[in-house]
Amino acid sequence: MKERIPDGLREMLAQATGAGHLPWRALLKPGDWLLLVCAAALVAASYPLLWRGGVADRAIVRRDGQLVTELALNVARKYEVTGAIGTTVIEVQPGRARVLSDPGPRQYCVQQGWLTRANAVAICAPNHVTLQLAGRGGRNDAYDTLNY
Repeated sequence: MKERIPDGLREMLAQATGAGHLPWRALLKPGDWLLLVCAAALVAASYPLLWRGGVADRAIVRRDGQLVTELALNVARKYEVTGAIGTTVIEVQPGRARVLSDPGPRQYCVQQGWLTRANAVAICAPNHVTLQLAGRGGRNDAYDTLNY
């Protein structure tokens, strides 16, 4: 025996499933589209202005959370840091720095590549060495290294 669905319940089911309704795009008027486009353009334009780290001018190298050295980013050089499991090599080029080699097994800090913005950090956790860039344009808060 087939049951008959009451008309009120049928309307409620149609509303819940969206049957018989216009798509949301049809509900937006030209002014709504203009507002959405302007808002998206404002967000895109503000991103590089508000969310930048600033220009880096020095590299800060730490071992076990203690400052080892600060290297200016205007002269090319290599610097070796002896850590818990071996030697980490930091390479500095004008305006950028990276971890060139590290004795750690997974090489995450080496894979980080060139750091160019202030507050960028490469952490060589197994060797207890960190490389941080600092500068005038970004925040100059000290980076809180990991506890080893």
